[in-house]
Amino acid sequence: MSADRSPPSSLPDTALSFGDAPLLSASDVAVSFGDLDVISGVDLRVEPGSLVGLVGPNGAGKTTVLRAVTGAVEPDAGTVEIGGDPAASLSAKQVGRRVASVPQATNLAFDFRVRHVVEMGRTPHLGRFDAHGVEDDAAVDAAMAAADVARFDDRSITEVSGGERQRVLLARALAQAAPLLLLDEPTASLDVNHAVETLELVRAFVDDGDRGAIAAIHDLDAAARYCDEVVVLANGGVRAAGPPESVLSASTVGAAFDAEAFVGRDPATGAPAVTAFPHSDVESRRVHVIGRGRPTARVVARLAAAGHEPSVGVVPPGDAAAGAAADAGATAVTAPPFEAPSEATLAAARELAADADATLAVGTAEGRPTTADGPAEVVGVADGPNAEVAAAADRVVPVSPDASGAELLDAVAATTADGE
Repeated sequence: MSADRSPPSSLPDTALSFGDAPLLSASDVAVSFGDLDVISGVDLRVEPGSLVGLVGPNGAGKTTVLRAVTGAVEPDAGTVEIGGDPAASLSAKQVGRRVASVPQATNLAFDFRVRHVVEMGRTPHLGRFDAHGVEDDAAVDAAMAAADVARFDDRSITEVSGGERQRVLLARALAQAAPLLLLDEPTASLDVNHAVETLELVRAFVDDGDRGAIAAIHDLDAAARYCDEVVVLANGGVRAAGPPESVLSASTVGAAFDAEAFVGRDPATGAPAVTAFPHSDVESRRVHVIGRGRPTARVVARLAAAGHEPSVGVVPPGDAAAGAAADAGATAVTAPPFEAPSEATLAAARELAADADATLAVGTAEGRPTTADGPAEVVGVADGPNAEVAAAADRVVPVSPDASGAELLDAVAATTADGE
């Protein structure tokens, strides 16, 4: 939540309990539209106290999965159970008491007041001719306060912004007091502040242990930060599922999104942080990197994402470059700061540089790339112990700290081509 708002003191309670049954279970679900197979073989499960994120490229079938599990789309194959009961056996009112949905589209056909829209969430709890009672009003009030829409409750829904309308639909779902919340791109129309508040609110919704949620999320970093489990959809099926730390790998993200990816660690949250790059179509090379700090970390990350095999050193163990190497599964030769590295440490770094197809020296103002015709010329490309590391390399290229990703990859390609 923002600094000016506290987490909601309460949310509308749900009286439903399904014992040991999961809130949602889908097995081998397939949906097609005519001759077009949209999803197939989809398995997923939402337990109480869990937030499951659906991620994947546009057209992967995330919205179709959500529609299939609520009965809005009938699966061609597979089974869906809500609270342990087959979804097909439940009436619309029974489904509404168990599942509340927040759609991606926020268009509403009629000119309702905001409060009236939220009150619609109470429909599954009312008989055909029932009026709202005290319990319904309390649920609506709590939901509107939690979603921060109470301040414009008397405004027409057509007069609020797209982001405000999205929060009104979230309030409507909360007022429904169902134990399972389904959200389709819940932060797509929101500014940064309200996007964080929305995900914090969904997290609070599930953290009481009795409720759960499944959300299609476009932002991989947000999914990693807030979800207990991530399901990666691509090409109509589940490509990976599990905790964000195990699922959001460079290989999985790259294959699902058809992009080059580097997965590091967000220093503020500790969650995986995904950076995608355009395809570079390079031939994998062994590249040793000399330098330290964030500029060198950026070089290591880009090389790893492109498919090169980077190493780095000598650097302090807590240096950003060492962290990037660890995230990439690359070798980092480290030595304590303000101490001369041991001979064994220097020997390890020299060996990496000598065996590399190219060595990049980051942040040097002077220096000349070498050729295969003679020993490396390393004047000015490194100082201190790393000068010895550079001297062990056959090919050394000075790299500006602000060189673009394309320039880095071009430097590797040009240097290795010179040596062939």
